[in-house]
Amino acid sequence: MRPDNRLDDAPMLPVTCRSCGARVLARKSSWEQTSVQWNGAAMGRCQERQKERANPSDDGPGLRPGVFLVCTKLRASIEAAVGAGSLPVVDER
Repeated sequence: MRPDNRLDDAPMLPVTCRSCGARVLARKSSWEQTSVQWNGAAMGRCQERQKERANPSDDGPGLRPGVFLVCTKLRASIEAAVGAGSLPVVDER
């Protein structure tokens, strides 16, 4: 089995939501691809995530029931982190 070295050069970095204070790990592989790793504390703080859990829908931020990728406010915080240079975009193409 070949080792997965993708995170060696560009690890996931902490990003804090400027709205609710949820702190997640994020990585921008490209302008189109963002990976977000939630922990229990962040899940508990995110108001959109709590709302989606209470009322799952096919057209909410999670894209399909039971899956929640990122809320709109965290997305804006990730974009701000990219703009500030604290979250680099791995593939700038």
